[in-house]
Amino acid sequence: MTDVLDLIEENSAGLGDLDKIAYGAHLNWLSRAKYYQIAPPLEQDWTHWLVIAGRGAGKTRLAAETLWWWAWSNPNCRCLILAPTANDCRLTCLEGESGLLNVIPQDLVADYNKTDMTVFLKNGSQIRAISADTYERLRGPQFSYAWCDELAAYQYLEEAWDMMMFGLRLGKSPRVIVTTTPKPRDKLIELMESSDSVVDTASTYENIDNLAPTFQKQILQYEGTRLGRQELHAELIDPEESGVVTRDMFRLWPNGKPLPDFEYIIQSYDCAYSEKTHNDPTAATTWGVFKPLDGPMAVLLIDCWQEHLSFPDLKPKVIEEYQNSYGEGKKQKRPDLILVEDKAAGISLIQELQRAHLPVRGWNPGRADKMQRLQIAATVVAAGRVWLPESSVKMGYVRDWVEPMLSQLCSFPESNHDDFVDSTSMALRFLKDTGWLEINPPPREDDEWYADDAAPKRLNPYAV
Repeated sequence: MTDVLDLIEENSAGLGDLDKIAYGAHLNWLSRAKYYQIAPPLEQDWTHWLVIAGRGAGKTRLAAETLWWWAWSNPNCRCLILAPTANDCRLTCLEGESGLLNVIPQDLVADYNKTDMTVFLKNGSQIRAISADTYERLRGPQFSYAWCDELAAYQYLEEAWDMMMFGLRLGKSPRVIVTTTPKPRDKLIELMESSDSVVDTASTYENIDNLAPTFQKQILQYEGTRLGRQELHAELIDPEESGVVTRDMFRLWPNGKPLPDFEYIIQSYDCAYSEKTHNDPTAATTWGVFKPLDGPMAVLLIDCWQEHLSFPDLKPKVIEEYQNSYGEGKKQKRPDLILVEDKAAGISLIQELQRAHLPVRGWNPGRADKMQRLQIAATVVAAGRVWLPESSVKMGYVRDWVEPMLSQLCSFPESNHDDFVDSTSMALRFLKDTGWLEINPPPREDDEWYADDAAPKRLNPYAV
């Protein structure tokens, strides 16, 4: 720290009035900043500076202080602030107590266009804020530096990040500041593991002296909880910790063991909702029902895949998959049923498959949400009735092509996507409701609760 301060003091001699103000403000910030609030030198080889920190750790302040300094040190440059929503851009990153307009010396500001959320500096540099949920607006603008605030909270994280990086093309070495409380998002994990990233972490307690006494008192109630680990200690929590189903609920079909004789095969499709949801792939799972030697009817995952397919490509893909046969030798058989969610793109698919005379059935979950559907299917998994193929390389683990589906199932509702969740819950719910996977034993005939005059009426399970 001493070397940095001495360097700034030496270089401030002979500067103009505005530069002296800028150097003084930056020097004042560095003298008070904590270790994780000081950016790595621009002379070093890095692209992303990630600050993964708890609530109140000073993430907004460090990013605002760093960004304005970069903008002033590089006249006529273009800088970007990318936050989850327009309100986050304006109320937190620009006008908030620790936002840009409250930390940059006002003598350096030429103008602030509140409508366009753009700050103009007197050295010709501009700092523009755009919300991540309108990431298409990132087509066209170019930037030298960017600050991505609360990256893990972006609704369209992959799309917003990609559009931002396409525009980060000015200057010799564009740089990105990422400030966020951690959530297990794929892009965040990828960035943390990248060789182009410098990662600093900090807990809320690192900055506790600067937080309100009432806040200090309130946060104690979250100590020892999963939320406290994430929001206070900035711990990147494994999403499978909160899953409805766990890996140990599934049974492994031993590698090398011949496939069982399947009595019924079902292919279950969860289609992307519409052309607008291009981030969501179509997911398909194929399940074979069989009778084990040591228990009641069970089901084995035979195949699964997910792919971004528009409707014209989806129909031939489904027909091609239906042509596959599963099983051993002469006992191979084609799927008995194609199950498709009766919704959006699935409606058209059902109609087209019916015209092709394929055994297709629509699935209508009614008012049941995704969590309810998975919880119903989880009873089948918890009963030890669901088998997954074992890896041929690593005993005790599933095959590589199964892992994405298993990871998504066990991570829900924290998983980034839920397409495999829907496909699996549809298949297991159907097999359970149609009697292939009976979980509850039939009632005794002498059970008075099931007397004719008290018997509950059966409901359509797909309208619940």
